[in-house]
Amino acid sequence: MADGRVHRVTVRGLEIEVEEAGRGDRPLVLVHGYTGSRDDFLEQLPRLAALGRTLAVDQRGHGGSTNPGDEDGYRLDELRADLDAVLTALDVPACDLLGHSMGGMVALRFALAHPERVQSLVLMDTVARPFRLLPPALVEGARPLIAERGMAGLFEVLRRADRPRPPAALRFEETLGSERYWARIEAKLLAMDPAAWLALGGAAFDGVLDRLAEIRCPTLVLVGEQDVVFLALAEELERGIPGAHRVVIPDAAHSPQHENPDAWFEAVRAHLAGVRG
Repeated sequence: MADGRVHRVTVRGLEIEVEEAGRGDRPLVLVHGYTGSRDDFLEQLPRLAALGRTLAVDQRGHGGSTNPGDEDGYRLDELRADLDAVLTALDVPACDLLGHSMGGMVALRFALAHPERVQSLVLMDTVARPFRLLPPALVEGARPLIAERGMAGLFEVLRRADRPRPPAALRFEETLGSERYWARIEAKLLAMDPAAWLALGGAAFDGVLDRLAEIRCPTLVLVGEQDVVFLALAEELERGIPGAHRVVIPDAAHSPQHENPDAWFEAVRAHLAGVRG
């Protein structure tokens, strides 16, 4: 933690954990992606806190927040409503909002539903078109494994899987150290609601491409240059949102805040400096 402030906010029948750092009137709110947690911004939080108040949210079924255990509760509109309730409970009438991957999908929908509450938007390695996070066959194939061995069993299989990874992701593992790298992934998976992994991973999310022109707040689109799938999707966001600015983070893949943290931070810092005057 950057300075030891963790809120456990009770909203909508859930307890949502929010880590707070820094001071200021208008916070930067960080929303992590699928299988993530607020720890996805762990190393960046002190530097972000130096820029002002920063809130990192654990979405339902992730990190320290409640695991409801009900697949029906894992929809983007539910995650958006959770965010609205949390910010209301913390007396945040307006914020700068950053969403990563699935968190960006939530942030987009929040900005469309509550434009008065979003002073600026940062969309990182995310998508506006209809999208699936995982192939349906993979999710359904994992269902019996999770039922029998839980998320620990899933982690063991994922760690052994021989799948290609971008050079930037491999470099981050080397930088962090393999043991620490995999321990962080394991911790996030073990904390995750199995229902969240199945429901969100298997969902066919509707898109909001046809509504991008409604977003009027200053918007930064970030994407790692090695995040091949999301490069074109980032261009789509930039074209669709009036006045949006796209930055491609060099030597980074799907998690540029880890893979090239200095370039990522500079892009976020410059954005906040511009929108906060």
